[in-house]
This record gives sequence, C-alpha cells and structure tokens, in this order.
Amino acid sequence: MVLGIIKRNFSGAAEHCLMNLYKTMVRPHIEYANQVRRLPDVDLRVQKKATKIVTRGKKLTYENRLRKLKLPPLHIDKYEGTW
Repeated sequence: MVLGIIKRNFSGAAEHCLMNLYKTMVRPHIEYANQVRRLPDVDLRVQKKATKIVTRGKKLTYENRLRKLKLPPLHIDKYEGTW
C-alpha cells in the first residue's frame, strides 16, 4: 500500500529521493513483518517491485538492482536470526 502511494505521488522524483522514501517508509515494515511472520517470499516480492520503481524499470536483474541501490538482500539466517 505505501509502495503504491510512493509510486503514484512521487513518480517524477529523483532516484535518491525514491530510495530514501523506500528506506524510511517501506523497508522497516518489511523487516519487521519478516521477523514476525517468517514469510520471506511475500517480502521478497515487495522488495523486487520497490527496486523496479526506484530504478524506473531499467532492464537490470534483481541482484544488479540491489547492488546499484546498495541494499542488502532480504533473508534471515535461520541459525543466528540476523540479516
């Protein structure tokens, strides 16, 4: 929901502005929900969509978008519970 609001209202914003919005308004919810629900596939879909929005749909793979945006992948180490 928040991601859709960002997409609609900030479509003309610069990439760094979109990245800041994502990091402050979307990513914390994903990280919290990932800890509580343990449904990483849902959270991964949200991050994939968000990275496409921030990079404006450039033809990059998900891994390359993460590198370009300097974002860590969404995964939880099952044994240590850390990112």
